[in-house]
Amino acid sequence: MKELKHLNKYFRKYWFKLLLGIIITIVARVFSLIMPSYVSKSINTINALATNVLDKAEAKNLLFEYILIIIGAAVLSGLFTFLMRQTIINVSRYIEYDLKNEVFDHYQILNLDFYKRNRIGDLMNRISEDVTQVRMYGGPVIMYGINTITTFVFVISLMFIKAPTIAFYTLIPLPILSVLIYQISRIIHKRSTKVQEYLSTLSTFAQESFSGISVIKAYGLEPQINREVRKLALEGKETSMDLAKVNAWFFPLMILLIGISNILVIYIGGKQYINGEISLGVIAEFILYVNMLTWPVAVVGWLTSIVQRAEASQKRINEFLKIKPHIKNEVSSPTPIQGKIVFKNVSFTYEDTGIQALDDVSFTVNTGETLAILGKTGSGKSTILDLVARLYDVNEGKILLDDNPIETLNLNSLRSSIGAVPQDAFLFSDTIENNIRFGKEEASTSEIIAVAKDAVVHENIVGFAKQYDTVLGERGITLSGGQKQRVSIARALIKDPKIYLFDDCLSAVDTETEEEILKNLKNASAEKTTLIVSHRVSSAKNADRIIVLEDGKIIQEGTHTELNNREGYYQQLYQDQLTEKE
Repeated sequence: MKELKHLNKYFRKYWFKLLLGIIITIVARVFSLIMPSYVSKSINTINALATNVLDKAEAKNLLFEYILIIIGAAVLSGLFTFLMRQTIINVSRYIEYDLKNEVFDHYQILNLDFYKRNRIGDLMNRISEDVTQVRMYGGPVIMYGINTITTFVFVISLMFIKAPTIAFYTLIPLPILSVLIYQISRIIHKRSTKVQEYLSTLSTFAQESFSGISVIKAYGLEPQINREVRKLALEGKETSMDLAKVNAWFFPLMILLIGISNILVIYIGGKQYINGEISLGVIAEFILYVNMLTWPVAVVGWLTSIVQRAEASQKRINEFLKIKPHIKNEVSSPTPIQGKIVFKNVSFTYEDTGIQALDDVSFTVNTGETLAILGKTGSGKSTILDLVARLYDVNEGKILLDDNPIETLNLNSLRSSIGAVPQDAFLFSDTIENNIRFGKEEASTSEIIAVAKDAVVHENIVGFAKQYDTVLGERGITLSGGQKQRVSIARALIKDPKIYLFDDCLSAVDTETEEEILKNLKNASAEKTTLIVSHRVSSAKNADRIIVLEDGKIIQEGTHTELNNREGYYQQLYQDQLTEKE
């Protein structure tokens, strides 16, 4: 259970509720143990009446008294059992809440490389299915575990006090049961891990299939996907059946051993009763004790299975929690950002692929200036934007922001001062208004409409039946590519940041709309530092400075006029696009 030690901090956090729940559990079990003793007394009273040791009136009074005590003990036991669940089970829900938040918070600080190496379905499964399995350890295991231990301690003690010989023979099956449980638990642990890993695979496959449903339909891949689902389902069935077959041994074994204990009580107790060593009520009392042990003994197997599942799930959770982010916020206090950006001999290689994206890149963008970055696909354009937002740290060279190394700035201050618009615009399954408001939580409706007009998407939005209250599908699938890009631009504009990062964000709009948006962006970013990545000269020609990348190196640098008068990539690109436009 070493992996489950991670939960100890939560147990310490809720120690009072847990302690109170444990005390209530013990009290509930104590009240439940009153019944067998008084059942024994009741049978002895009836036996005494039958043998004329007691008269009818005296026996009637005693039986009435015993019945009231039994009923009262049962009611109190039920009440404390209810309180037990209200304390310990609630704690398990608190732990589930805290653990999910811990995992999610950790996910958010991990680097982009982490998400490239791990599939979304697996991430989702660890924060949902695995945490649910761990919750069972933080609640039911503790509750039923204390219940079981209390029952064993009190019942076995009472059994040896009342009749040591019967108690000895009755408890003979328990050590055998313990050995069987230990052996089966080891198998359960291995098979539980396989079940959890399968669920991650299934979640990933389902998530990818539903996200890419348009591609599946366009290529007619439904039969192939169905075959893969059937294969996964068969694998899941076999994995789950392997676990179920082992779990199936628990209850039959327990019922068998409890049944043997009952037979021993009746046989040994019967012999002692015939010899006059014990009363008839003791035999009845012992049968009740043995049957009271049935559920705790049965629960041992169930709890063992839960603990093994929780151990396997927590191990999977810990694997990710142990991953340390490479990008760390070294400064706790906020850092003011103005917007001057300097790259000094920057080189960067992606760790996951080993591809060198930038090679000795140097440039300066002063506060309020606009830099356009052009180049072929894979030349390193987007990498520059990622490095400015410090989504990655450079391998060689330095990035200065306001003449300070970027690593010495508060990470939250840096990113909150940036308005980024990616090429592949991501929108959430929410209203258009809330998607734009994502850039500024307290934005008013009039502000949202204003930036939508600047992004030239207002007319599209008001054309929808619910206008700004239109709820988008997952990833904004309700909108066209150009509309998604423009909503993303509006989201960045409403943030009013110090730095704008536009990553080919006009690739899906026509040239007329592009020109209108660029005009509006120029006004909105007049005093902002702006980096524009584009494949179009039309998006770059009004920039204060333009750099052209090839294989991670700057091959051309200057203004539009300078580069257009110089033979090279930029002049050729401009002429080609001008001809295409004409």
